Amino acid sequence: MAGHPAIWMVWFRVMKATIAFRDAGLYRAIRMRAVAENRPIRDIVEEALAAWLERQEDAEDAAASGSALEEYETAGGVQADAFFRRMVAERRVTYETDPER
Repeated sequence: MAGHPAIWMVWFRVMKATIAFRDAGLYRAIRMRAVAENRPIRDIVEEALAAWLERQEDAEDAAASGSALEEYETAGGVQADAFFRRMVAERRVTYETDPER
């Protein structure tokens, strides 16, 4: 990576957290899986948290989409094909009645 070494340190900064597992069995299972896969526990925890965060964001997006669709339908929204057919029909009328054409 080109650039100043100080920028490298900011770019590759590692954030640390300590996790205290309440369930010793869960910790042992994670540790055993990490050893079996020759991976650090940190990588497994990061992967699990990233997947959890993505599920949360997907759920928020789905809820927002549902709300937007409900609002759209309440406001008298129409299906896309009907909308575009109307737009084409209105455009034909505009062209046919345009005196400069």
